[in-house]
Amino acid sequence: MRRLVLGLVLGMVILPLIFWLYFRLGLAPVATAAAPMPFEKRLAHMALHARIEREPSKDSPLKSSNDNLQAGAHLYRENCAICHGLPGQAESAISKGMYPRPPQLSKGHGVTDDPASETYWKVANGIRLTGMPGYVNSLSENEMWQVSMLLAEADKLPAEVHETLNQPAKVD
Repeated sequence: MRRLVLGLVLGMVILPLIFWLYFRLGLAPVATAAAPMPFEKRLAHMALHARIEREPSKDSPLKSSNDNLQAGAHLYRENCAICHGLPGQAESAISKGMYPRPPQLSKGHGVTDDPASETYWKVANGIRLTGMPGYVNSLSENEMWQVSMLLAEADKLPAEVHETLNQPAKVD
């Protein structure tokens, strides 16, 4: 019995010490180009989805209309496209240098498959340690919903909204 208790105590001391040393000695990857830590993606996604599920689901106070989607397209171009891209245009240098890589508007998984309420939560609150800022203090609630609806419907947008999104990116 003493060995069991001693083993538990040592385990409770040694494992946290190893964990602390891993970070303290600079062994943990911190550069965006570095390979992820073991279980990093799984733990981050698990925590994010658990948090979003815990929040009460909000319904949009806005109806999906051409006007709201068009407004969402303008807001997206101004605030989101630098990281999340525009249809048919090359990924930005900023996006290429981010870890984790931000989902692209018209490519791959992670944009149109999320309900607008989940996207709204991400737009409003941001996602820690990803580069995704929270816009709760920058955009109005209606503006965040307009962008969220645009993203939820990105695979079935009206032609005039596509035209807005397909315009060449501004170069300053």
